Amino acid sequence: MAAPGVQRGLEDVVALESRICFIDGHRGRLIYQGYDIRDLAAQSTFEEVAYLLWYGRLPTASQSNDLRARFGALRSLPPALVERMDTMPVESNPMDVLRTSVSALALFEPDEARPGASSIGGAQRLTAALPTIIGTFHRRRSGLPTIRPRPELSQAAYLVYALLDREPTELETRAVDVALILHADHELNASTFAARVTASTLSDLYSAVTSAVGTLKGPLHGGANERVMELLDEIGTPELAEEVVKSKLSKHERIMGFGHRVYKVEDPRATILREWSKKVGEAKGNLRYYELLRKVEEVVHREKGLYPNVDLYSGSIYSLLGIPHDLFTPIFASSRVAGWTAHVLEEYQDLRLIRPTAKYVGATDLAYVPISERTG
Repeated sequence: MAAPGVQRGLEDVVALESRICFIDGHRGRLIYQGYDIRDLAAQSTFEEVAYLLWYGRLPTASQSNDLRARFGALRSLPPALVERMDTMPVESNPMDVLRTSVSALALFEPDEARPGASSIGGAQRLTAALPTIIGTFHRRRSGLPTIRPRPELSQAAYLVYALLDREPTELETRAVDVALILHADHELNASTFAARVTASTLSDLYSAVTSAVGTLKGPLHGGANERVMELLDEIGTPELAEEVVKSKLSKHERIMGFGHRVYKVEDPRATILREWSKKVGEAKGNLRYYELLRKVEEVVHREKGLYPNVDLYSGSIYSLLGIPHDLFTPIFASSRVAGWTAHVLEEYQDLRLIRPTAKYVGATDLAYVPISERTG
């Protein structure tokens, strides 16, 4: 139990002002720079959303095309970084590889990394490069051919190509595009806050994103969709869902993909991804994941009154495409980097060192004992 006046986890503490993202937890709305996520997921692209987060407005057709071309031009990694990645153990956690590679990239691009308004170039570089970093490592450990930048592909299509060495179908591309849009930002989540804390010291953009990647690695932030897929594998068939889920709940085990610190109703991202899980499942002739998830959703809501969040359905889409589970969180990062960098840029515009205080609950009057007299 928290001491009086202490907000554990900074819950409901307003730390700063921002124009980037708004969450209406009671109405189930998510807003990027004034635009509802439902409209963006239905009509926009990840490239347009990244532009919106960085510049505060939707791009014109020409601006969107220019950004897409810039992403294509920035996908290649410095040869020296690739050489370093070749020395990383193939059994490494992909998030460790991503964190280390983002930090190392700054060594080769100091001008892009420096703090300030000019960091927009670094934001674009990191957004373009993260799929290549993830794909380079995964291909090496899987014995797949060396990655080619493929500048003609959209960011969503390139991500699938980078990981699986194949071009996705139109439906697969759109499904991944929607997933990237939905994960691009979410106000002051743990990793975004970590990035802003780092930026508030006037540290560089790459250091801020490295902080964010390290924070996202934690299983209480990233990785929940991996746990969801592990649960589905454990359940096996929809007929067993009720028994398995109720057994876990009776033992007070957490069912991942449900509940949210901010949303008091269904996460709008879950609403959208539920439909895409069904669409991709129908296209693949495999609705097993979708049917399992619907049954799990029914049981958890009945027993606990909890609504699904963004993590419940996203993993099923990635799995149907053939993407390994341990790449789900790096994919999350390849989307959220647009939001992280948007927040870092905003922090640079109104810089104030983020330095909260702690309520001290320890002793204050202990007498110093010389080391020669100490026992036990």
